[in-house]
Amino acid sequence: MNGNESLLSGGWGRVAHNKRYIIWFYVLNLVLACLGAASFSNQAHDFLDHSLLSERLVHGFDVGVLIEMFARPEFGPTLAARVAGLHFALLFFFATALFLPGVLQGYGATYRLPREDFFRACGRNLWRFIRLMIVAGIVMGAVAAALFGLHGVLERKAAESTNELLLPEVRFAGLAVIFLVMTALRIWFDLAQTDVVLSNQRAVRRSIGKGFRHTWRNLGRLLGSYVVTTIVAAIVLVAGLWAWMKFVPPASVGGAIFVSQLTLLLLLIPRFWQRGVAVSYYLQNMVEPIAVQPFTPAPVAPPVVTESAPAPVIPGTPPETQGA
Repeated sequence: MNGNESLLSGGWGRVAHNKRYIIWFYVLNLVLACLGAASFSNQAHDFLDHSLLSERLVHGFDVGVLIEMFARPEFGPTLAARVAGLHFALLFFFATALFLPGVLQGYGATYRLPREDFFRACGRNLWRFIRLMIVAGIVMGAVAAALFGLHGVLERKAAESTNELLLPEVRFAGLAVIFLVMTALRIWFDLAQTDVVLSNQRAVRRSIGKGFRHTWRNLGRLLGSYVVTTIVAAIVLVAGLWAWMKFVPPASVGGAIFVSQLTLLLLLIPRFWQRGVAVSYYLQNMVEPIAVQPFTPAPVAPPVVTESAPAPVIPGTPPETQGA
């Protein structure tokens, strides 16, 4: 990846090269949703199979019929169905904490991450991600409660004003501010999760501090990228609802399932795009450079020249004397 590329293009490139992660998470979400809704589906079948209310649900969805069905004593309590749905929602939360580190590891790799490395990253970072999500839940919950409380106070003050346009303006501006603040908090913990995985950081508090500093320093750039992906998600949602109302007949159960599931699949793309943006930013700005020591050649000692000793003089053999 080019170090000077924009965060949106860099994040999109990582998503495009790892499309299988979106498919896997969609299948996981679909399976857990079907299992979570199975209890309510069985309860509704037992009631509607022997009720005339089912005729009013065959050719479309009627909210009044649904409310009346819940009010019937023969329908029974929905506590068991709600508990089952809650359990599978918690299971999806755990599955996200388990598999998301492998996704971030794959986005940060320059090659197709092998399956062994994917699951190794998942197991190594599971407890770290659970701790991060707990901290994120506490921080976001406290900030959201404070912001919505302040927003309610401002709405009540605006309602007491004689200006009729003040209340909708305050309401819209307050919701916009809440959205931006919560998005900034989301960026903060996304960067912290990315740092935990890609730097193999065991101390979660260090990644939280590092993510906060970088979010504050580059808030405009990061927030703009996340807002763009959120707008894309809103466009996908509106387009899916419009296609459902425009092209799907009320009696077409198969068409409704196809359009709804296609919309849900496409809605996963902006979510993973935001993760790709976080990884792209991390690799551009948060990777600590490796200190390279300059190479200094060792001093070469001058050659030692030793004077050679004179060759020994070998005396010649005396000439033989001639005999008398």
